[in-house]
Amino acid sequence: MADVAPGRPEVLFIGGRSGVGKSAAAEALHDLLVGADVHHAVIEGDVLDLAHPAPHVAHPEVRLAERNLALLWSAYRDLGHHRLVFTNTVSVLEQDRLAAAVGDDPVVTAVLLRAGDDVAAERLGRRSGGVVPSAQLAHSTRTARRLDTATPDAVTRVDTDGRTPEQVARHLASLTGWLPA
Repeated sequence: MADVAPGRPEVLFIGGRSGVGKSAAAEALHDLLVGADVHHAVIEGDVLDLAHPAPHVAHPEVRLAERNLALLWSAYRDLGHHRLVFTNTVSVLEQDRLAAAVGDDPVVTAVLLRAGDDVAAERLGRRSGGVVPSAQLAHSTRTARRLDTATPDAVTRVDTDGRTPEQVARHLASLTGWLPA
C-alpha cells in the first residue's frame, strides 16, 4: 500500500508504567505497519530527556523532551512521514504539549497500557536479566496508580496481562485505522 502524506500528522501516544510493554508493543506495531507498507516513524520518548541530572526535574521550564521531539519529528516530516508512534511513560498525561511539539494540529490517538503488579515485575525482571531493585518496582507501582487516576477518560485503556506484544499491536492498529482493511 503506497502512503500519501496528508496535511495533518497522525500520532499514537502509548503510555504506561515500566514493564507494561510499551516498547515491545511499539516494535510489534512497527512490524505490522512495515508488513503492510504503511509509512510511519517510531520514537521512544523516554530517551528524549534521559540525562543526569534529569532535565525535566532540574530544568522543567526548558521542556527538553518536547524540544527534542519537535526536532526529530521535523526530520521525519521532511522525509514525507505523517504517522508517528510515540512511547513514553506519561505521554497520556502530557499529550497536549507533545501534540503541540509535533505541530500541524495532529490527529491524536492516546492509549494507556496497563499491567498488573506481578506481570510488570516479571517483565522488568526479564528485561534486567534477573532481580529488579525494590525501588524500581515500587516506582513502577506508584506510576501505575498515578496513571490510572490521572489519565483522562478519553484515553483508551488496554490491558496487556496475558497478551503478546503482537496481540497488543493489533489492538493498537485497530484503534488508529492505519492498516488497510
